[in-house]
Amino acid sequence: MAAPAQGKCGHRASAIYTAAVVPSLDCIDWRDFLWRPLFSQPSPQILDSFADTPLLITGAGGSIGSALALRLARTGPSLMVLLDASENHLHRLQQALDEAGAAACAEFVLGSAGDPATLDQIFLAHRPRIVYHAAAHKHVPLLERQPFAAIANNVFATEQLLSAATRHGARVVLLSTDKAVQPASVMGATKRAAEEMALDSDGIVLRLANVLTSSGGVTEIFARQALRGDPLTVTDPAARRYFLTMAEAVNLLLAAGRIAMSDGSNALLVPDLATDHSIAELAVFIAHVLAPGREPAVQFTGLRPGEKLTERLRDDGERLSQATDGLLTIHSSRSSPSDLANRLRSLRTAHSRRDLTAALAQLRALAPGFLPSETVQALTQENAQWVNA
Repeated sequence: MAAPAQGKCGHRASAIYTAAVVPSLDCIDWRDFLWRPLFSQPSPQILDSFADTPLLITGAGGSIGSALALRLARTGPSLMVLLDASENHLHRLQQALDEAGAAACAEFVLGSAGDPATLDQIFLAHRPRIVYHAAAHKHVPLLERQPFAAIANNVFATEQLLSAATRHGARVVLLSTDKAVQPASVMGATKRAAEEMALDSDGIVLRLANVLTSSGGVTEIFARQALRGDPLTVTDPAARRYFLTMAEAVNLLLAAGRIAMSDGSNALLVPDLATDHSIAELAVFIAHVLAPGREPAVQFTGLRPGEKLTERLRDDGERLSQATDGLLTIHSSRSSPSDLANRLRSLRTAHSRRDLTAALAQLRALAPGFLPSETVQALTQENAQWVNA
């Protein structure tokens, strides 16, 4: 492999940064739980493709965004523009890059991925070629009671970003989620809408599974409970999810970025994962590693609003074909550009009027299979009284 170009970055960034609340998670070998070979490291061709390439990462201070930034710093990009709306998250990422000797290649921007003025300034000043759009609201039960915030951040901010990227000749890689498949939550429905928008703009969509050690995820909850000796709280004994390690998620994002640079057509990608895993077994596994010799109690709490027993990586009507580097390509029918534009306009009108019933109707049109939870349905009744008052 050829040595990566130095650019402004240097070469001392040697570790993937994960902002884990529970440092003990760093000691876990997830292969012992996943019982599968981990996805391979990116090929030299993939890594070399990022050398001297200016990049933009939105949501850069989050767990996936920050891990991606540290990994990309090792490839020698001429510049990484790191955008985040959280001052604390951005500051932590700046410190991590400083410690890795990689801050010289980074431009830190505090702002929203949905602010057109901020985006235009970034594109005019730095001209990023590839945009990783990691900024999103992601916590399902919270967003079930905050649907307007989910729509604003996950749909309209994505729309602004895609528009700016198109105007300035950049390609977008959207980080999506398996919760976008037949969504049972507002979060999943907004991410499915974002997928449609990104594909309509000739972007690349990577529909990720649950990422182990991501900030605020179940692994952190189980680790805290295990270390305190508390019961492990699991929603349901039958609950299962597809899982990736943080390193795998970053490697797949690098592969998706290479596709964005080498191919001008859109693509919807998913990890090549054959088996999902029991969440209860994950909880017990973490407890055995962090608190050996103590048999943990498991307490089943019931599914929370917007949650499903199992997730899927694709719809029944979506066809798969083999891609490369651990990724599969999904082929499916999509809305026409005019239908998509009309639905987004109607969604924006409903959002501006704070009309939840109308907003959900448009989300259901944008996200096939979306069935609002009882929590959201109750909110529509409260909202209707307010709208009609």
